[in-house]
Amino acid sequence: MARNHSGVRTSTRLSRRNWLAGTLAALRVSIGAAPAGLNAAAPSSFPGFGRAKSVLMIYASGGQSQLDLWDPKPAAPVEVRGAFSPISTAVPGVQFCEHLPLTARVADRLTVVRSMSHEDTDHGSATYLTLTGHYHARRSANPPPAPFDLPTFGAVVKKVRPSPRHPYSAVHINAPALVPILPAPGQNAGCLGAKFAPLMLGDVSGETVPLEGLDPLEDLSTTRSARRRSLLRAVEESATPWNVTEMHRLDSHYDQAYRLLDSPQTQRAFDLSREPDAVRERYGRNQSGQACLLARRLVEAEVPWINVIWSPSNRGQDTQPDRTDAYGWDTHNDIFDALENRLLPRFDQGFSALIEDLDQRGLLEQTLVVCMGEFGRAPLVALEPRFAGATPGRKHWAAAYSIVMAGAGVARGATYGATDRHGAAVRSNPIGPWDVSATMFAALGIDHSQELHDLTGRPFSLATGRPITGLYS
Repeated sequence: MARNHSGVRTSTRLSRRNWLAGTLAALRVSIGAAPAGLNAAAPSSFPGFGRAKSVLMIYASGGQSQLDLWDPKPAAPVEVRGAFSPISTAVPGVQFCEHLPLTARVADRLTVVRSMSHEDTDHGSATYLTLTGHYHARRSANPPPAPFDLPTFGAVVKKVRPSPRHPYSAVHINAPALVPILPAPGQNAGCLGAKFAPLMLGDVSGETVPLEGLDPLEDLSTTRSARRRSLLRAVEESATPWNVTEMHRLDSHYDQAYRLLDSPQTQRAFDLSREPDAVRERYGRNQSGQACLLARRLVEAEVPWINVIWSPSNRGQDTQPDRTDAYGWDTHNDIFDALENRLLPRFDQGFSALIEDLDQRGLLEQTLVVCMGEFGRAPLVALEPRFAGATPGRKHWAAAYSIVMAGAGVARGATYGATDRHGAAVRSNPIGPWDVSATMFAALGIDHSQELHDLTGRPFSLATGRPITGLYS
């Protein structure tokens, strides 16, 4: 199959015939199959198997530019290298963008993966690929979420490894990821059923607890609470199950709510007001910075899966150009202004604080941190007339891009893979989202080679890639 890395948007119109074809294709086991030769390895042969109590994924919605963050090319022509200069990091020979000085200081705790590659070039379907590990039936498109979608990572974790200590096995913060105003597919439980959906939290940067309304009432005794639960069960048992799926979904929500009410320790994990002001300032008093701080608190509570959406909209700057929290990584035009003055200062502060804080608290070795977008940005800087902005930017690029990983046994102060002199193609150790998927599941001690079944009994592969063993050497 020929690669298409042009970044040109395709039509999202969907005929009835195409919809039916997509439905059937989405239920096939073969969706998201990895390239030939990437057969799953046995869990016992993977050095990172079971080393993480939590996986913390930072999803950079819109696609970070590998050339302007993690893989600078200072010797390339200016139309390739862009407006920024590289700086040295805590790792000799490894350079980052000049606008990541705090992250450069913690580079000795990171592995930068510079050899990510896949074949999907639009946000919706590429988000699905990134958050499920499988290609969507409609590649390079913006399909809406659908009940037959494969489940997001957190939903899988909730099904195969529910947390014994926490009512929520999976939490998404700053959710959902919008492209740019509608939710992208790949963020819910899909074909597993709504009862396995992650807890979705929006902006947590305010002064109130995000789960407001679930504090126990002062005059509600344990006995009265138990009576209320018994009454609810009696009503449900006597009611005609007009919608069994909906009743199961409500049962799941009731169970989570009661477990939360019964666990003050769990409630405290969501309360950012318990953090010292200095810590909140270190992360940044902004939407994504405080999301990272809440993520660290959930790691402490041993929540197995945490997903922080860095910038809820991939292009929020189109409608809110004066609101820095709205900016997404989809920088077709005005890329250098957006990165220097909006995106990179807050990312540098929040991401470096998260890594530093986890490490100082002894949590990094039990937490796999993964920072990744759905793809990268094109090597050629150019003005795109179809998008807002007066100065050049970079279009979508899935042929080669970078992600960052840390913790749970991942090598410290390393790079994995390499690109060519323009950052346009992978030169060594190519991997894809399917391999990252297998690595994250294996880190939690989950056999990535197993199959699950949807609500109709149809099987699908948990992951089609293989864990990235080279990250641990």
